[in-house]
Amino acid sequence: MSRFIPVALGCVLATSAAIALAQQPASPAAKPAWVPPGTPGSLIDGTIFHAQVLLGSAGFSSGVIDGKDGRSFKAAVRGFQESRGLDETGELDGPTRQALLQADSRPSTVWVKLSSTDISGNYVYPFPKKPEGQAKLKFAGYRNMLEEVAERYHTTPRAIVALNGPTALIGIGQTLRLPNVLPSSTNYQGSPLKDEHRAWFVKLNVDANEPKGDHVVIDKSEGQLKVMDESDRLVAQFPVTTGSQHDPLPLGNWKVTTYAFLPPFHYQPDLFWDVDDSKDEKMLPPGPNGLVGVAWLDLTKEHYGIHGTNEPKNIGRTESHGCIRMTNWDVLRLSRMLKPGFKAVFQA
Repeated sequence: MSRFIPVALGCVLATSAAIALAQQPASPAAKPAWVPPGTPGSLIDGTIFHAQVLLGSAGFSSGVIDGKDGRSFKAAVRGFQESRGLDETGELDGPTRQALLQADSRPSTVWVKLSSTDISGNYVYPFPKKPEGQAKLKFAGYRNMLEEVAERYHTTPRAIVALNGPTALIGIGQTLRLPNVLPSSTNYQGSPLKDEHRAWFVKLNVDANEPKGDHVVIDKSEGQLKVMDESDRLVAQFPVTTGSQHDPLPLGNWKVTTYAFLPPFHYQPDLFWDVDDSKDEKMLPPGPNGLVGVAWLDLTKEHYGIHGTNEPKNIGRTESHGCIRMTNWDVLRLSRMLKPGFKAVFQA
């Protein structure tokens, strides 16, 4: 297989035959021609995209950075407005834009020459859908280069294609235009992290300089995790998935006692309403594509935690089995903002 593959194909192709087929000229009627971001017809709204980058830098995540308006984006804007004493409209108005630029004037994208930090190899494709197959893996790694680069830069494979065009190449030494989520520091002093865990903070572009909080509030109706300081002032906010009709969010006051990074997952069918209880328990391997992602923040509510995900684009859009699910980069950021033992208030 070629070392470099077209960006648009990275998330779906695994064999050289498939790559060769996909490289054949496409029919003119198959799809609209690619146009650069900022050009009419682009899949990315440049204004929204830049705001998502700046909101994330300020601690108000909209989930994946994809240049699209929607519920998570509006919630991030509204949270930022609240934190700055602005009118809480959820709209990207003039005062909000000005406040974002005052907080951080970084451009929306950065050109990155991909290195071994961006592209590690050892991919798992096809990734097993069932726990029985996943249990046979040593590590629940990425499916391919494109998925890996997308998660590192807090975006989606589709957004990378929209930024660079379908004929751009991905591989070590190649240069891509990516969301500017580069951290100001990766000096994680004060955190007793193992080297293998610290590497994932670097891998997912988690800034060592995060806002500091005292406790969190999770509101089921909003689908947001709010980080509050000792004065109950909002300092950061993240979109979350908070359970389902079968496994509702456990309302009340809890505590987050311990943090586990790169945790394996004890898969117990009797805890899943949609799984046959007669199936065997499995110990699933750690990794970014594991069921709980790269981190588990353990709650005093038995079997519940705040954790990462294997599908970042679905945060806030799908249901969970009761736990609080975040993107992998956001759960690592959260662990930097609060010390173990913090209070977690769950409300309707």
